[in-house]
Amino acid sequence: MIPYRWPAAEYPAGTSLRPLITAKSLAILLSEINLKRLLSASSLIVFALVVFALAAAASAGAQDFKGFYVGGYAGGASTRTGAHTTTIFSATGYFATTSVPAIAAAGNMRFPQTTFNGGGQVGYNFRYSHFLLGFESDLGYITLTGTASATAVYPCCGPTAFTITQTYKTRGLFTARPRIGIVWGHMLIYATGGLAVTGVHYNETFTDTFATAAESGRINRYQVGYSAGGGIEYATSRHTSIKAEYLYNAFNSSTTSTNLTAFGPPVIGFPTNIFTHSVSIRAQAFRGGINFRF
Repeated sequence: MIPYRWPAAEYPAGTSLRPLITAKSLAILLSEINLKRLLSASSLIVFALVVFALAAAASAGAQDFKGFYVGGYAGGASTRTGAHTTTIFSATGYFATTSVPAIAAAGNMRFPQTTFNGGGQVGYNFRYSHFLLGFESDLGYITLTGTASATAVYPCCGPTAFTITQTYKTRGLFTARPRIGIVWGHMLIYATGGLAVTGVHYNETFTDTFATAAESGRINRYQVGYSAGGGIEYATSRHTSIKAEYLYNAFNSSTTSTNLTAFGPPVIGFPTNIFTHSVSIRAQAFRGGINFRF
């Protein structure tokens, strides 16, 4: 502290008041300032050393995750697949103008479902410091199925009605996806997205009670879509790791038909009433897995 002499009684009238700073006081002041600077600098150095030590410890204990690996996975999947059947009006066709929107409304169906999925994966990772870039491909079992039927009265011609029945099924799931992530200690956090393929089997039938009309549509193909998500992987040893993963898979498939017939016998064809059938598959997969690195 700097000693100040402020009492005015000690000075003659007209004498200005001023602090008296001794050489000793100045030395004490400078010492205190230098001490504070030294403490601040020391604190920064200690903080930097702690951060460096933590980073070094994390790097030393980190699993590299790099190289070739194989593994397996199992979990559940949920879907809200949609199937759609529509047609168009034709002046030379079978349907009245009011029948077209009625068919579109009845042909809009949903198939909520929860099921099992499981399979195996293979991949390769590259490691750059704490960053990871890799590629993974998996093939597994997942079967999504659904059947729905709707009957509605023709707006023009009640009480005659029509019925639409749609069924679908998927077979297997293949994905090929790059992965990008961050490694911290024994943990890898990553995002992934890429190609997905599944087998789609779809059938539709249309019938009515007005003139025994009949029509059908079918899809039977391997459909390409996409898969995207992310996960966390934890290294339990240098060569094994376990993971939890979420993937959102989407597929769209459609077809058209011109095989509407009615009346008869003999039946009359109405090819100008073109039907369009589509199935929109959206499946969310939650799964756990294990990888073995070589």
